[in-house]
Amino acid sequence: MLFNSVSFLIYFPIVVLMYFIIPAKGKNVWLLVASYYFYMSWNVQYGLLILLSTVITYACGRVVERQENTLWRKLTFALSLTANFGILFFFKYFEWMLDNINRLLGSGYGFSFTILLPVGISFYTFQAVGYTFDVYRGKLKAEKNFITYALFVSFFPQLVAGPIERSTNLLGQLQKPSVFKAENVTKGLQVMLWGYVEKMVIADNLAILVDQVYNNYEAYGGFILALASVLFTIQIYCDFGGYSHIAIGAAKVLNITLMENFRQPFFACGIREFWQRWHISLSGWFRDYLYIPLGGGRCSNWRKYFNVMVTFLASGMWHGASWHYIIWGGLHGAYRVIGEILHPLKRKIWEALHVNPEHALYQTVQRVSTFFLVVVAFIVFRATSFRETLQIMGIIVSRFGGCQLTDGTLLTLGLNLAQILLTGLAMALLLMVDIVHEKGGHLSIWIGKRPAVVRYGIYYGLILLILTSVLQTFGQSAASFLYFQF
Repeated sequence: MLFNSVSFLIYFPIVVLMYFIIPAKGKNVWLLVASYYFYMSWNVQYGLLILLSTVITYACGRVVERQENTLWRKLTFALSLTANFGILFFFKYFEWMLDNINRLLGSGYGFSFTILLPVGISFYTFQAVGYTFDVYRGKLKAEKNFITYALFVSFFPQLVAGPIERSTNLLGQLQKPSVFKAENVTKGLQVMLWGYVEKMVIADNLAILVDQVYNNYEAYGGFILALASVLFTIQIYCDFGGYSHIAIGAAKVLNITLMENFRQPFFACGIREFWQRWHISLSGWFRDYLYIPLGGGRCSNWRKYFNVMVTFLASGMWHGASWHYIIWGGLHGAYRVIGEILHPLKRKIWEALHVNPEHALYQTVQRVSTFFLVVVAFIVFRATSFRETLQIMGIIVSRFGGCQLTDGTLLTLGLNLAQILLTGLAMALLLMVDIVHEKGGHLSIWIGKRPAVVRYGIYYGLILLILTSVLQTFGQSAASFLYFQF
């Protein structure tokens, strides 16, 4: 069930209404049933898989907490990790591994195996594994109520594409079912509405153009490919950021606060800062459960660089069973390592030239250069193979050509004039909202202080923007979210 489907627009109000009507003791049971229904709407068998992961981590968490023998605690902890990562590996990477073995050994040894990838498996397994880590480290008590823990793993707003919640945040809220709060309903619906604008107006329209260019990249010049690459970077931000906002807003309606997942990433003044703003729940997961256990930065520089590369390569592999995702992660790791190695030299140069790092011009240059590096990496991410990546980059460099914004080329890329204007308007709104948030403001607070006529004018305007965009593709099925495939 997609957030941007008619079925969800029927499902969600029913879930919310029943949640606040039924007694407190039955609220989590109702949310658990609703969450499993939401997940199994894709495939009933998926429910058995998430239940298996839930039972294993629940049981192991209880044993780890009660077990005083250090060896048995470690063995139980290892069992939980092995079982969950084993499930993830089998469904996500086993077929890819066999394919690579076939290529290595030659076609005469052809092994064949086809596995259907369950939606959101990377998200809920990481959430469950994070819980196991936290219990093992003594950061929280093992959850005794199986219903509450099962809801933590399967909570429908963030189940299939995050944010990857921490047990220290979400479990405590689920232990105390909430009462109706009109203020949170309003805030949640505001965030959801903005998420729908990001997804259905910006991301879905940009996807048409980007797919048109990348699926036939040899037919286009370098300028169009560069433009499509920039727009893909914005597309994936709005697609995934839109999902995160809808998830956060839906949870807020139920009086549950999920963690922030994006924080104006294109305002970052460096790759390190970019990953503090982009997919925050995943980058934080890898920091706490992989980078720091490896030694983090509390070691020699070369060991720290090794830890950074391992973390980013693992992050790339998390995104998909393909070498180009691993290369994408490795490229970001290389950005980080090279940036840290060159940092002392850059600092001396800026001091010698009396450059103020706080100056607006300096920060603008940093932001532009960071965005450029991110776009280059996303070419690797969007291409279907590393070979295709090299071909696309080669065309951009060798056949860049003149500007094709005014010669009608854009109208041949799958979007009509109305879609281009709507998308451009929505992107301008996105920039304005991100600027407001970057300066410490918050759009919902600003809207809340306006007169009723202004508030509802904004709401109806955004709804009209969404409906107008939908009418441009009327009759087509709702576009899935990009991160569902991960």
